Amino acid sequence: MPRRTDTRDRMLSTAAELFHTQGYHATGLNQLLSAGAAPKGSLYFHFPGGKEQLAAEALAISGGRLRDALADVLDRANGLGAAVEMMIDFLATTLEDSDFQRGCPLSTVALDAAGSEPIRQACVEGFGSWQALLENALTAEGVAADRAESLAVTTLAAVEGALLLAKTRRDSAPLRAVAAHLRETVERELS
Repeated sequence: MPRRTDTRDRMLSTAAELFHTQGYHATGLNQLLSAGAAPKGSLYFHFPGGKEQLAAEALAISGGRLRDALADVLDRANGLGAAVEMMIDFLATTLEDSDFQRGCPLSTVALDAAGSEPIRQACVEGFGSWQALLENALTAEGVAADRAESLAVTTLAAVEGALLLAKTRRDSAPLRAVAAHLRETVERELS
């Protein structure tokens, strides 16, 4: 039997996974409690703000995990153009390995629960951390700050759009096409 102190962490982990694959509205409280092996009263004990608070905290965790994974790819890559392509390959592989269920850990909920300020803010912070990661890498390579910001936003928007197309089509080809184009764009920017 799991320890009581693990309940909150289990609920967050379960929520992150369910919201990632199903979205906010398709994930019910009973499902969250059952999948997280949590007693009924534990949701509001650990998350007084209910499902909305749980979602916002789970999104913060998901966003941070992806940011860390992307930072790891940046550290291992041979050049920034290759790093961008490797990041997108990582996302494509994750999507394929999940039978096209696990796209962006934020966008499913961002679109589904856009009317919630705590959820919107968690998404803003997650997307912002990914953008900052790219901006910092670009400026470290000598790209001017305003140009780095523009290229990071363009990269993030292209990847998010490609993830949506790939998930919808159940084909990673849009991601692969965007990866090749963005690699060329970044390498041209750095030359």
